[in-house]
Amino acid sequence: MAAGGARQSELGDFLRSRRQKLSPKAVGLPQGRRRRTPGLRREEVAELAGIGVDWYIRLEQGRSVSPSVATVDALARALKLGKAEHAHLRALTEGGDRRPFVPEAVPDAVRRTIENLNLPAYVTGRRWDVLAWNEAADELFAFSRLPVADRNTLISVLTNPATRRLFGAGWADEARRMVAQFRATHDLWAGDPAFRDLLARLRAGCPEFEGWWGAHDVSGMAAGRKSLNHPKKGRLRFEYASFQANDDPALKLVIYGPA
Repeated sequence: MAAGGARQSELGDFLRSRRQKLSPKAVGLPQGRRRRTPGLRREEVAELAGIGVDWYIRLEQGRSVSPSVATVDALARALKLGKAEHAHLRALTEGGDRRPFVPEAVPDAVRRTIENLNLPAYVTGRRWDVLAWNEAADELFAFSRLPVADRNTLISVLTNPATRRLFGAGWADEARRMVAQFRATHDLWAGDPAFRDLLARLRAGCPEFEGWWGAHDVSGMAAGRKSLNHPKKGRLRFEYASFQANDDPALKLVIYGPA
């Protein structure tokens, strides 16, 4: 599927998933007779948003339509989208970049900066490939010992048994959070071969992935805490934060500090 058609399809899937998770009671509608499918009906969403039913159906079917900003905002209110979901809906309805994905290059100044940090730090691209890291990060995640094709935070956390052990009992929560965050990026590049290949590897290497992906949850990037069970250092607790690089907004710098 071409990039434009794939993005339209992801838009339709996203709207459908949010509609099916929203109860009539949540939007002030009577439950009425027993419903065959969960959530709101298409005509109910259209009415709540003040748009035509046929036009809304076209959106859910992934057909080529271009809603205005006002319409997107009305749909977000009707579906009670959170901040990250609202931003995702807006991004999906914009034109976007149609160029094929190519791996990003890390500027030398950025690379030297992270190498000189005493705290664990690494740089990822928009596909979440790990592009640069320092010694402290390598001690935690062993990036240098991974094959180049496996230097991707999603591949590492979801499919690598050693990384799964590193996160211990918190692995499932961490993995699901990452999938929801990655969804916001993936849908803008849906249909691109590099992203299709990544999804295929995640489906093949992580039994839990398909269920999480099918939920179509979306969340934004945020600072937080992680607890790791390092095989040599024992239990480690970190606070982490991420930053975009001015040189290339696709580059994300992640830094870990003691919690």
